[in-house]
Amino acid sequence: MKKLTLLRLCLVLGCFLLAGCSDSGEPFEEKSYTPDAAVTEVRLDVQDREIEVSLSEDELIHIQYFENSKEYYDISVSDGNVLTMTSASGRSWTDYIGMKAAAENRKIALQVPDALLDALTLSTTNEDISLPALAVAGSVSLSSNGGNITFGELDVGDALSLTVKNGDISGTIAGSYDDFSIQTEIKKGESNLPEEKDGGEKTLQVSGNNGNVDIAFGNG
Repeated sequence: MKKLTLLRLCLVLGCFLLAGCSDSGEPFEEKSYTPDAAVTEVRLDVQDREIEVSLSEDELIHIQYFENSKEYYDISVSDGNVLTMTSASGRSWTDYIGMKAAAENRKIALQVPDALLDALTLSTTNEDISLPALAVAGSVSLSSNGGNITFGELDVGDALSLTVKNGDISGTIAGSYDDFSIQTEIKKGESNLPEEKDGGEKTLQVSGNNGNVDIAFGNG
């Protein structure tokens, strides 16, 4: 009798969990954003979203993304001309049991002008970050917890920071190896960079946990 009661309880809980695992059915809506004000810095801090960067053809910043009432974003431009995009959520705890949104709805396409930004900061979880060959006047910071970071030839004015966990880093940095002071911290992975190197006018900081790092320099 006790076994039968336990079995019924397990069936009820199983049905509840399966119901939670089904999609809410609310569709995502494709949206785009172009700031009216001049922007000198872009900061994206999102969760479970792929970030794909491309060059803007009109020297303006454009963002294409998908959202609904449960998964959406806060986007704003500060008085200091910093564009910020962060993940927001209207989900209840039962929504977190469910499956992820479709891959096409978990992608953010960011278009930025070449050589006009002072800083670019991108952070995500469980997805990749990819950039083309791109110049930024000041610093670039890229972080992915659970995804890869890949980039074309990145030209930074003073600093580049790359951080991954459970992912790889690969790409090319404009300039020579001697242009950079380097600090590298790698756990459970391989890297072609030294742990520490002094002497460069620019800084390169790389951190990886359970992933490999393969970075080349454009001029040797």
